[in-house]
Amino acid sequence: MSSTPPARRLRLGLPRRMFAQVLLMQVAIAAGVAVLATGLFLAPLSDQLDDQAMRRALAIAQTTAAQPQIAEDLTDTSATAGGPVQREAERIRTATKAEYVVVMDRRGVRWSHPTPSQIGRLVSTDPGQALAGHDVMQIDSGTLGRTARGKVPLRDDDGKIVGAVSVGIAYDSVRARLLHAIPGLFAYAGGALAVGALAAWLISRRLQRQTRDLAFSDISALLAEREAMLHGIREGVVALGRGGRIRLLNDEARRLLGIGDEAVGRSLDEALGEGRTADVLAGRVTGTDLLTVRGQRVLVANRMPTDDGGAVATLRDRTELEQLGRELDSTRGLIDALRAQDHEHANRMHTLLGLLELEMYDDAVEFVGEVVGDHRATAEQVAERIQDPLLAALLVGKATVAAERGVALSLADRTGLPDRLIDPRGLVTIVGNLVDNALDAVAGTPHARVEVELLAEGRAATLRVRDTGPGIAEEQRELIFTEGWSTKQRPAHRERGIGLPLVRRLAERQGGSATVGEAAGGGAEFTVVLPEALAEADLEPALTVSSEPRPHTVAEEESR
Repeated sequence: MSSTPPARRLRLGLPRRMFAQVLLMQVAIAAGVAVLATGLFLAPLSDQLDDQAMRRALAIAQTTAAQPQIAEDLTDTSATAGGPVQREAERIRTATKAEYVVVMDRRGVRWSHPTPSQIGRLVSTDPGQALAGHDVMQIDSGTLGRTARGKVPLRDDDGKIVGAVSVGIAYDSVRARLLHAIPGLFAYAGGALAVGALAAWLISRRLQRQTRDLAFSDISALLAEREAMLHGIREGVVALGRGGRIRLLNDEARRLLGIGDEAVGRSLDEALGEGRTADVLAGRVTGTDLLTVRGQRVLVANRMPTDDGGAVATLRDRTELEQLGRELDSTRGLIDALRAQDHEHANRMHTLLGLLELEMYDDAVEFVGEVVGDHRATAEQVAERIQDPLLAALLVGKATVAAERGVALSLADRTGLPDRLIDPRGLVTIVGNLVDNALDAVAGTPHARVEVELLAEGRAATLRVRDTGPGIAEEQRELIFTEGWSTKQRPAHRERGIGLPLVRRLAERQGGSATVGEAAGGGAEFTVVLPEALAEADLEPALTVSSEPRPHTVAEEESR
């Protein structure tokens, strides 16, 4: 086998780099425009030079015919080479540098000519129009070659036509003027082409820097990769233009925000409506890992400005993480409650053992009855007034936790809720959030008390949660329903400021409301009104009216 490397095949065609292709195309366009402009200028220039030559010839002829002596000599003398008409015509021809000045009578016989032998002969072209009284301009050929001609009638003192004057300008001089102008035109065209090429080079260099010397194929591949990445990642991406209008949405952003392609080109307020989500994405709220609630989802948003005045915002679904965080808090609370119960149980067992050792059997039986009866009475009281099993179980559990934290959790006297809830999990979410917030507000205070009131009026349900805590300042009563706002210290595993905004969202989704005011005895009173919470009395209760999965444990987030 030969060790000679194969010859490289010469490749013809456009260069690969984008800036080089753009430079080549711009230079080609500039050259084409220069050639086209030169051709478009030369075409009328030739006609213009012809017209100028004919008008000059006509002006000389008119000036010659205006001399009365020539008409008088034409009628009084004969056509000879030394006659006065020939002398005057030659004088004018020499002074004007015309090719010829021919004076003819009405028969078309020449009385003057640059070649004296032509005097007395008929002219070579038809003088009929001039002898008829018309001025004539034309390009024609005669005995002296091709000329630009002007012919006018010659009149005597009475205005009678006695002949005609024909003046010719050598056509070679007209063509010489045209040829003389061409180098100048080419010089201007070349200068314009050089300036265009320089501008094209500067533009291509700027384009090279901006595109980082990429080829068209590289850009096409990057665009394909970008589309695959944007629509393949499980993180929402929203690209915004200079004016805050949406330029791009990937599939995950559409899902998380609940909007479609119709939002592209619209402002955030138009596409999302007014609220914290639009404020975070628009940059009106600054910071990193900002929390916002969109529908049933808890989102974490980050916004990065771009060089063109726009921005790119990313969204992460934190619903499951918040759910896990809440479950962790619940587990820790349960562990604390179990630890306290274990301690209390040990004390009770020691008491019971002492009563038995002292053979105080009746007192031991009474002591056990009181302990068991207290828990049973609480459960029976809740189950009697709250007939929905999920909500009743929640309140029984919360009562146990409240007791361990030194808080008295009770139901209001008017409480009554039938087992006809359309969305029991949603109401569990709302009650769990508000009760947890109330327990946190009153824990550690003397005579701590939380009261829950649930009323059913037709299909409407009204929830009130009162506590004996410090209450909510009037200027903060709307602020506490804002995502991310909280007076509590942030735990390590999750964010604060989610629960109350979610409570309001759940209420508003059913056409209701969530407000806060001051309780009668001091503290805070939260009121949630759900106009369509209950099914008709003759219908079976449904667990949910929504086909979407609902992470109900997220709503138990403390947010005050």
